[in-house]
Amino acid sequence: MTVRELCSRMDSQELTEWLAFTRYYKALPDEWQQAGLIVSSLLAPYSKDRVPSPADFMPLEKPPNHPQQDLDALMELRRQLGHG
Repeated sequence: MTVRELCSRMDSQELTEWLAFTRYYKALPDEWQQAGLIVSSLLAPYSKDRVPSPADFMPLEKPPNHPQQDLDALMELRRQLGHG
């Protein structure tokens, strides 16, 4: 939707209400967090050493790099800067 379409369909008061709703109202739960909580709750009775936390079942935002990937990125940056 373009800004013009938005302005023709919604006044500033309604837009402000939606903005406040999405920023401050937490009634819409995160699906990953919900699923992690369910899975960790289901596995808790069967865990011997450590009870899993909901975060154990949520995806990482950025997977960790292998050391070779870091080295490759540094070498590429060095090449781009004209040092290699």
